[in-house]
Amino acid sequence: MIVCHCQSITDRDIGAAIDWMRAADPETIITPGKIYRALGKRSDCGGCMPLFLATMRKSDNLEVPPNLRGLRRAAGKDTSNEGRPEGHRLSQRGPAV
Repeated sequence: MIVCHCQSITDRDIGAAIDWMRAADPETIITPGKIYRALGKRSDCGGCMPLFLATMRKSDNLEVPPNLRGLRRAAGKDTSNEGRPEGHRLSQRGPAV
């Protein structure tokens, strides 16, 4: 089935790219951008992205490597502030001295 009409990418192309990347590096995180690069193509209009992602998710080789799972939870840090200290904005720091 054709997933991306702009670049003529099929579901088989996506599956083959995922399998190839996983075989080359078992610890890699596979993203749509990496799949496009592996196929020597670029995203064009983005209209295919929902179907592209759904096709990726069907692959058994897409899963996150075991040693990289849960890293956010294991760090034990609150990521709601993107790692910045509370009150990082000037308006939150109080009057200038």
